[in-house]
Amino acid sequence: MEMAASDPLPRSTPAAQGVAAEGISALIDALAARDLQVHSCMILRHGFVIAEGWWQPYAADVPHMLFSLSKSFTSTAVGLAVHEGRLSVDDIVTSFFPDDLPESIGPNLAAMRVRHLLTMGTGHHTDTTGRARDAGNGDWARGFLALEVEHAPGSPFVYNSGATYMLSAIVQRVTGLTLLDYLTPRLFQPLGIEGATWESSPQGINAGGWGLSLKTEDIARFGQLYLQKGRWHGQQVVPETWVEAATSRQIENGSGGASDWAQGYGYQFWRCRHRAYRGDGAYGQYCIVMPEHDAVIAMTGGTGNLQGVLDCVWDHVLPAMGGGDAAQDAALRERLGRLTLAPGRRGVAPQAGAPAAHRPYRLEPNPASLESITLDFTGSVCRATLVEAGVTRDIECGFDAWRMGEAVRAAGQGPDPCAGLASWEEDGSLMLDWHFVRTPFGRTLRMRADTDGVEVHYRANVGEHSRGLTIRGA
Repeated sequence: MEMAASDPLPRSTPAAQGVAAEGISALIDALAARDLQVHSCMILRHGFVIAEGWWQPYAADVPHMLFSLSKSFTSTAVGLAVHEGRLSVDDIVTSFFPDDLPESIGPNLAAMRVRHLLTMGTGHHTDTTGRARDAGNGDWARGFLALEVEHAPGSPFVYNSGATYMLSAIVQRVTGLTLLDYLTPRLFQPLGIEGATWESSPQGINAGGWGLSLKTEDIARFGQLYLQKGRWHGQQVVPETWVEAATSRQIENGSGGASDWAQGYGYQFWRCRHRAYRGDGAYGQYCIVMPEHDAVIAMTGGTGNLQGVLDCVWDHVLPAMGGGDAAQDAALRERLGRLTLAPGRRGVAPQAGAPAAHRPYRLEPNPASLESITLDFTGSVCRATLVEAGVTRDIECGFDAWRMGEAVRAAGQGPDPCAGLASWEEDGSLMLDWHFVRTPFGRTLRMRADTDGVEVHYRANVGEHSRGLTIRGA
């Protein structure tokens, strides 16, 4: 099925497209049971959206950081540039950077071709990203070229976001445009994708390997384009030969088995079990394409267990293909409409043990560098002022619903959209949840006062402190 560029993706029901709604409901149950935080999920079959849901406070109209899912879009830009005759996958990498080369060029660097960047087979022993950024005095491409290439290009596979940055730099060299500007008329506009943003290096080159932000439906459109072998509304947007090459096994990356990170790697796409393929990014950003089932799954999230999410998809969605009972569709649709990241939070009135308002609680030294917390209660809103590593954040949390506001996420940056939820527990504890809704990142904080001060349980959803900390304060 092919669709017009600017139209919303067509909607249908699971049963109408031969999918059992119970399987999708079981997926939701499994994600919750395994504490796998998913922010959105959209499932397409035969070109129709049959299920879609956003876990509040995440929403359909808000872009989400894609992290390394960006790589598959970078690959697409390379494919388009190849089709336009601007470069070849067999071009030597150094040929694009005559003014940025080290004094001595080793044989492995001299042999590195564009295809080696695409397949993560550059010959480097470890990921180059951090080293390249540090080695070139702020010029990431110069830093990459200055690094030792320990092995002959082509093997082994080493996941390498620096290699993807070099693809972005090459596209910009041969087109005069950033990836974002190059892809806008060639990919984004034909697919009806609007509002894309992409982080850049100090040289104004899009990061390539990360930094793209899109909405969930945009991810789904991209996956459907690839499922349709590059065609959209009767137009060949991406060459079919590139789709086939990019999503085929180009290099071995493991021995297979139960890992979806060991099934082979294409041109910035992962091969999966069940003869599927995907683009994916840190913390659970997915574009999963299942050609044998004529299906696409787009997901965003905030979890450290990426394999766990895929396991849930294979365990519950795949068996649902080929079934369908219309009587179950309405219940699934209702359930998808009330998803939230903080189910069961209660707004009961504060009791003994409740922390006090307007009192700056000074916290003991802790690994999170959380220095102090001050609370203010106004009507149905709790305003929490947190000082963390010298950064002050004012988080507004609603007692009756998620409250949208803005807060500083990282030092040296401006405020980001942030949603907060507050509740009182029966033992008097105050629970606060907040999420920076354009990112995977969220926090949960539980405070309870006692005669000696306050005890704080602080947990990040991903990364450092995801196992939680207990902090004393007074």
